[in-house]
Amino acid sequence: TREVTEAILVVGIPNAVDQTLKPKMLLMVDDPGVKRYMAYVSSGPREYKEKIRNDTFRVQYVGQGFRDRVREDMLVCLLDAFNQTTAAQTSQLSFTYVQGMNVLAAPFLYTIPSEIEAFYCFARFIEFSCPLYVQQTLEGVHRGLKLLDRCLKIVYPDLFGHLRSKNLSAEIYAFPSVLTLCACTPPLDQVLQLWDILLAFGVHLNVLCAIAQLLPMRDDVMASTSPMKLLRTFPPLEVQSVMGIAVTLVRDLPAGLYDELVKRPYEVR
Repeated sequence: TREVTEAILVVGIPNAVDQTLKPKMLLMVDDPGVKRYMAYVSSGPREYKEKIRNDTFRVQYVGQGFRDRVREDMLVCLLDAFNQTTAAQTSQLSFTYVQGMNVLAAPFLYTIPSEIEAFYCFARFIEFSCPLYVQQTLEGVHRGLKLLDRCLKIVYPDLFGHLRSKNLSAEIYAFPSVLTLCACTPPLDQVLQLWDILLAFGVHLNVLCAIAQLLPMRDDVMASTSPMKLLRTFPPLEVQSVMGIAVTLVRDLPAGLYDELVKRPYEVR
């Protein structure tokens, strides 16, 4: 409900709530098909399995015992199973393994002890929240980067102008943040809190979160003749600060632009 999602934005999900239940609650996943998942996992290597394996080592979350909890073989199994379960679907969209999917899957495996439940939460998240993120063209990502430029031009025109004077567009400096829904910026506990909000409100807010992450760097970026050196590494993620700025930015955007932002992760043109 609206009241619940607003409470998540203001105070977060209480620590008393079982952390492993949060993604299942927010994505409304309640009946994972154990036999179906095991059938996918046991059916042997598939077309994209090597590509998946080659990418999983790039998942660079640190702290909180991430590597102890999320092994490479778990990521490979989950992603290969997702690739299989969506291969038979008939729709306008094609779901196959693409760059960045490994980073989007990892938080589900970290948060949810059951690999099967993590799989179904991840599958629902991709298919319903951001299907355009996992098209071969990464359409949802590139559309988001173009919208980031348009939003930045409105809310911080001086910063936008300075970056453009250095031939820097969001495609160059914000690609990782938009692709991974800010999961590329540590610390992990802040990433997970941010994702609670994105699952509750919609992943479209990630574009505004990426803009909010620029603000602590703004003065240095504006003063720099080579701002890309600074933009290669965003400051450590602070959810309360980032979301406070992002929500304020919503009010500054024209209604039509915000509507484009909302529809960007899923609307097929």
